[in-house]
Amino acid sequence: MARVALVTGGTRGIGRAIVERLKADGMKVAAGYSGNDEAAAACARDLGVMVVKGNVGVFDDCRRAVGQVEAELGPVDVLVNNAGITRDGFFHKMTPEQWSEVIRVNMDSLYNMTRQVIEGMREREWGRIVNISSINGQKGQLGQTNYSAAKAGVIGFTKALALENARKGVTVNCVAPGYVDTEMVQAVPPKVLEGIIAQIPAGRLGRGEEIADAVSFLAGERAGYVNGSTLSLNGGQYLVG
Repeated sequence: MARVALVTGGTRGIGRAIVERLKADGMKVAAGYSGNDEAAAACARDLGVMVVKGNVGVFDDCRRAVGQVEAELGPVDVLVNNAGITRDGFFHKMTPEQWSEVIRVNMDSLYNMTRQVIEGMREREWGRIVNISSINGQKGQLGQTNYSAAKAGVIGFTKALALENARKGVTVNCVAPGYVDTEMVQAVPPKVLEGIIAQIPAGRLGRGEEIADAVSFLAGERAGYVNGSTLSLNGGQYLVG
């Protein structure tokens, strides 16, 4: 029987690449999204997957979204916590809204989403949770104290939850991408982007499908002995950061 996967932030960028790969792996996939109905419709049409709307920063939205997925596709076997936002600014000028919105969407969402599926995974004694962190959660970044704090928290959450659920056949792992060629990165001013690429030993941005390949392995049957790990995919940038 095909596994059921739910990918938050799954209709654009890295999330869409993950959705496409998991669908190609033979899973029944749902892509979560929060606001871009046009991108969601395109994702559903192009990839032939379910899309479900909701705010990952709101617990009741997550409960409703997971309920919809389970009603249409079945119990969730694979959860990819990918949704994230940036609200950049130097800390001494950062507003409470900039801080709390990033923490809510990037960090609180891990609880809001995972809490909906963890009991079922434990009962069935099989589950895969893959959390998407960032190189900036590993090394920090100017103007991103909020984002870096949240993404560092993703790594800690991953390790603790892995310890709690390993004996129940549930693995919890983390992927920490570097700079990937997505709409978010392409929105960076060209000169700034040139400087970023110059710092990457590989000499280029990552591709969404490269991140999706890693998630595909961690979400699959053969990854049962990989647990509590953080896989860094950054073209070697962390080594020289």
